[in-house]
Amino acid sequence: MNPKVDFYFDKETKWQAEIRELRAICLDCNLTEELKWGTPCYVVDGDKNVVLIHVFKEYCALLFFKGALLKDTDNILIQQTERVQSQRQIRFTNLQQVTDLRAAIKAYIFQAIEVEKAGLKVALKKTEDFPVADEFQQKLDAMPALKTSFEALTPGRQRAYLLYFTAPKQAKTREARVEKCIPDILQGKGLMDGK
Repeated sequence: MNPKVDFYFDKETKWQAEIRELRAICLDCNLTEELKWGTPCYVVDGDKNVVLIHVFKEYCALLFFKGALLKDTDNILIQQTERVQSQRQIRFTNLQQVTDLRAAIKAYIFQAIEVEKAGLKVALKKTEDFPVADEFQQKLDAMPALKTSFEALTPGRQRAYLLYFTAPKQAKTREARVEKCIPDILQGKGLMDGK
């Protein structure tokens, strides 16, 4: 146990009993406990993230960083949203679920450790595989400077804009988002830069 992480398990939360049991399971798998992103993270070989514990309003969960590479023999891994490419969760809504799944959880953790030790990588979608909103494509076609500036952004910044522009159902909203972001793109800024 890492004393820097104790506060996470000591604070009063709806999921206190569940996350304490998840901690015990992770530590029983010979993982090193670290504090990353303000949550307990379990690593192997010093710095390879395997799994973390996190809580939400409706559930607590174990998040496997490369869960997409795991064999989901018990059909318990959940992809949080369609946009999540690599991570998968096992969700819990009560202590009995954690207890009942203890052996399966450990098997998934050991499988995730092997994935890390083997150096396996999740094949992520490339930026060009993401859809481009028609409203944004029209602006790119009409404004060469915008196209050049957008292509100069890092792939992650490009994907953030593409996802942001395609999310709304109404064309009017998509168009408003594109218009609002054009100055930032022209300045080489990402969607969240300086926000």
